[in-house]
Amino acid sequence: MRECDRLRLVVDLSHLNEAGFWDVARISTAPLVATHSNAHAVTPHARNLTDAQLGAIAERDGMVGLNLATCFLREDGRMRADTPLEAVARHLDHLIARLGEDRVGLGSDFDGALVPAEIADVAGLPRLFEALGRHGYDAATLEKIAWRNWLAALERVWGA
Repeated sequence: MRECDRLRLVVDLSHLNEAGFWDVARISTAPLVATHSNAHAVTPHARNLTDAQLGAIAERDGMVGLNLATCFLREDGRMRADTPLEAVARHLDHLIARLGEDRVGLGSDFDGALVPAEIADVAGLPRLFEALGRHGYDAATLEKIAWRNWLAALERVWGA
């Protein structure tokens, strides 16, 4: 971890269990980044981040990428394409409440995960952003979530 910090590498916490997360948080001094994770308080899946983990990420000025895999979005943990986009919005609401709107972006997980049918693949992202707009997110916040926050997070890690 210390060598990763020295080299200014982004260490992704998304696939670590909770003990591994806290090991990294204890050793690293870099911003904590989970590229594709969701809120455990909304869906109690082992891959989703607890509020304590989200607090640590916020304290370290880190970043969380919202995961679109249905099993991490649904309260029942099932992989179902008929998962409504409201499930995405619930996770986004919680992440923003814990991290602020400047530390959350998209993490997708399009590389083989089952995502809601309304999105299906990257071509469906406009439908997601339309739904998030109807949910109450303004254009400036959606732009941050789409890409601006990731650029800012990378600058924080890389020291640019």
